Amino acid sequence: MPKEFSYRGHSLASLAAMSMDEFINLLPSRQRRSLQRGLTPEQRILLEKLREAKEAQKQGKEAIIKTHVRDLIILPEMVGAKISVHNGKEFVAIDIKPEMIGHYLGEFAITNKPVRHGTPGIGASRSSMYVPLK
Repeated sequence: MPKEFSYRGHSLASLAAMSMDEFINLLPSRQRRSLQRGLTPEQRILLEKLREAKEAQKQGKEAIIKTHVRDLIILPEMVGAKISVHNGKEFVAIDIKPEMIGHYLGEFAITNKPVRHGTPGIGASRSSMYVPLK
């Protein structure tokens, strides 16, 4: 039996029913401070697009929203949406799950690749001068 999701003792349904001010008081200090200062115009536009996509999803249409907004905190109303977040090179598709509430969108679109150290290339060392080309 899967464990019921809760965020700081509140179920997803009660989080969705809360006012924005009540939800903000549950968040950690960095996120709380960010939301208390208000949303930027870009963040407001993204939230409006998300609400429109939710309506379209209820009618059976699949809507994926592309955005460059990485500093928006994931709110309970965003759960279930599909968002493509830009990582500086491409858009990374994200399905928003309840466990993501309170995190920033940018945390799920990593901006750098892990370094893969392979064999040295030609000219990497003095000994590579004598390695025959394949």
